[in-house]
Amino acid sequence: MRILVDRFTRGLPHGYRITIEWLATIAFALAVVGGAKAWVVSPYRIPTSSMEPTLHCARGGIASEGCEARFSDRVIAARFVYMLRDPRRGELVVFHVPDRAKIACAGAGGVFVKRLIGLPGDKVTVANGGFVSIDGKPLAEPYVRADRRGGLEGTWPVPKGEYFFMGDNRRLSCDSRQWGSVPRSSLIGPLVVTYWPPNRVSTH
Repeated sequence: MRILVDRFTRGLPHGYRITIEWLATIAFALAVVGGAKAWVVSPYRIPTSSMEPTLHCARGGIASEGCEARFSDRVIAARFVYMLRDPRRGELVVFHVPDRAKIACAGAGGVFVKRLIGLPGDKVTVANGGFVSIDGKPLAEPYVRADRRGGLEGTWPVPKGEYFFMGDNRRLSCDSRQWGSVPRSSLIGPLVVTYWPPNRVSTH
């Protein structure tokens, strides 16, 4: 970096050269951070109770029904993982929500964090008070608390190349049951770390 700056600033006064070197260093650092965010990892905040109690949201805010904590969890998704392998059932995944979710979820849209339940070609059934089966076989879900079960029931086939997501807080989660499955191209990456608040730091 310094060699390039020296080459292009040769002949300028020392003060100008130092200023340009600092600006070039800052620009390079911003480019590295931006590249990491675009291709490696991205941070997110949990705004609603759809993933309680696995991921906490803050009580007292807008859409805070069912939230269990003083502070919302802040998490990191690994963008590069799905460049190396396929998504796996049971993972917590960050993804771009389909446009139709904005209608189904009272205007909510953008990026969601949900649990991957159905893989391409699966038939997902939710019945008997919120219990899930895949192609007729019960799905073990230790992450769903008994008092958080419920919500919309039915059967949904998952098209090829798409994935079916549900929140762990089934009663209050607006998810694939309402707006359908998500294409592979909309998946950002699996959630790998909760980094805030300090008492919630953990890997996933």
